[in-house]
Amino acid sequence: MKKILVIEDEKVILEIITDVLEAENFIAIEAENGRIGVEKALENVPDLIICDVMMPELDGYEVLKLLRQNLVTEAIPFIFLTAKSTKADLREGMELGADDYLTKPFTRDELMKAINTRLEKQGTIQRKTQEQLDELRSSITLSLPHELRTPLNGIIGSANFIIEEFQELENDEILEMVENIHISAHRLYRLIQNFLLYADLELLSRERDRLKLFTTGSLSNPKSIIREVALEKAISFNRLKDLEIASENTHLKISEPNFRKIVDELLDNAFKFSYFGTKVKVVGRLVHHVFAVDFIDYGKGMSVNEISNIGAYKQFNRKIYEQQGSGLGLSIAKQIAELHNGQLKIQSIPLEQTTVTVFIPTKVTEKGC
Repeated sequence: MKKILVIEDEKVILEIITDVLEAENFIAIEAENGRIGVEKALENVPDLIICDVMMPELDGYEVLKLLRQNLVTEAIPFIFLTAKSTKADLREGMELGADDYLTKPFTRDELMKAINTRLEKQGTIQRKTQEQLDELRSSITLSLPHELRTPLNGIIGSANFIIEEFQELENDEILEMVENIHISAHRLYRLIQNFLLYADLELLSRERDRLKLFTTGSLSNPKSIIREVALEKAISFNRLKDLEIASENTHLKISEPNFRKIVDELLDNAFKFSYFGTKVKVVGRLVHHVFAVDFIDYGKGMSVNEISNIGAYKQFNRKIYEQQGSGLGLSIAKQIAELHNGQLKIQSIPLEQTTVTVFIPTKVTEKGC
């Protein structure tokens, strides 16, 4: 049974609507004002919200604005009830994200038609989302064995070589084999951690308490974090001379571990898919109340189709470039940014240049900076 939240300060109208909904086999949740309506929306996460415009404490526009700012409730279909329906009123509501309007007085048929239309549309969106999730599961199922097998083969091969040829090997040869084992083991560990993190990020948006905990935190030194991670990454790829860093500083609404992970994954891709001797640039800049970080490389690039598929895990150009984790790293960075009300954009010219830009909201301090 679908849950519908009705927010209406006129008791008679509230009772009429809930009676109609219950007669049509919906679960009706009542809220007698906007403040209670927001609380019940967050508590119950209904399938649809019907809300009066003119109410005490919080009017309908304020209710809609608050709910659209919350990841848990931002996609819930929202129908306004109003005694007036001027173009200005309609435009204001639609700009805030309302899905429909019902003008008082309305008939039972008009109410049910509006509800069913919105629920059918939402059902279509959910089916498409499910198809994307199924595709994601399929991609992970097909790619995971290969992803894990590659570094594991390196570990097993080097270990077997040491065991079988131990008596004949020089110390420097053994050291080289052990270093190969160490590199492959670290690579395997990173892959496993990223697959687990990606799966967890997929679930976070559906678990309000964990999502709130994950998005809690802030930092005041993105410039130093960018520099620290960039230097470590450049050294690991033996490309310190290729790195260029320029960044402003500000307060961000994201925890240090989450910001560090974004920077790490996007830099890993920038170095992995560009050529030795070409520049990898990191530029942090303030754009109004948003901190934008550009990751620029001059390597393989991405096609328009590849960029559009970032939402689900894709391993781009597997047959051409035997690299691990490219699509996964981009997807992780994108999801972390979006969970913090940020975004990730990609501009690329295949075989020439790629710019990945992540946008993170800034945190307004008491001094207003």
